Amino acid sequence: MRLAVMGAGGLGGYFGARLCKGGADVHLIARGAHLEAIRSDGLRIEGPDPFHIARVSATDDPHEIGTVDVVLLCVKLWDTEAALRQIRPLVGPGTTILSFQNGVLTDQDLREAFGPSRIMGGVSYIAATIERPGVIRRTGPMQKLVFGEFDGSRSPRAEELLQACLAGGIDTELSGDILRATWRKFVFLVGLSGTTTTIRKPIGAIRENPQTRAFLLDVLREVVAVGRAHGVDLAEQEAEVALEQLDVIAPDITASMHHDLERGHPLEVRWLSGAVVALGQLHGVPTPLNRAIADILALHAAGTPPPASHP
Repeated sequence: MRLAVMGAGGLGGYFGARLCKGGADVHLIARGAHLEAIRSDGLRIEGPDPFHIARVSATDDPHEIGTVDVVLLCVKLWDTEAALRQIRPLVGPGTTILSFQNGVLTDQDLREAFGPSRIMGGVSYIAATIERPGVIRRTGPMQKLVFGEFDGSRSPRAEELLQACLAGGIDTELSGDILRATWRKFVFLVGLSGTTTTIRKPIGAIRENPQTRAFLLDVLREVVAVGRAHGVDLAEQEAEVALEQLDVIAPDITASMHHDLERGHPLEVRWLSGAVVALGQLHGVPTPLNRAIADILALHAAGTPPPASHP
């Protein structure tokens, strides 16, 4: 199987390395110092179960790769529009495209850009970041991919990708209801990202304080209400289930959006709490807490330019 990974950061770099370790023909699309380090010394994974892929195909020009069987879209949500233009040279008549990004909006963008028959749904679970150029550090025990056809079928292309993932040691699930799986993660992530980024504290402190815990639960409930209004098969108690999941993750965990805020990087809030607000408006579902999160972070959403250098 010939795969291209668009975005070789914590998400794409880690799973791309795993797929490469399993014998797949993997091509990473990266940039800058990270790309140069991968070209010169391969890709190194640190943290739980460390390993090193000494030789990895990597480029910043998808034209050099040509068409592939599968494109994994792993860029930050604010980089999606540019990424959709960049991946066009990778897409041939039989190419499948999966987004493993956060949020619930990208699949529609993919359908509009490439047609619904090329698209499968995907969900990723991992805490990982670029430690330094050429090195991805996994910071938690979970590493999982969930994907599937939107009609629930077990297609040959899904089965082939499943086997490639399993060969690389990836915890992988082929879902019969990928829309529900995507929204279940969305509920969890909006709660984690919105609260840790606005409160500027890790999840442990937020879930232990009665007032911020109640805030977190109500944020989760808004997301569930919006998903159910859009016909997604979410249980009425899905928010409470998500809160139970947040109760068992390490107390020092914060969302990647919180890290991006601290580093002055662009934020994904428009596609997380902002998307909850926009989708809620379509069906008249009130989302005041997610509106507050989006408004609080609005002035940070584009990132903070680095300070001007002085002679």
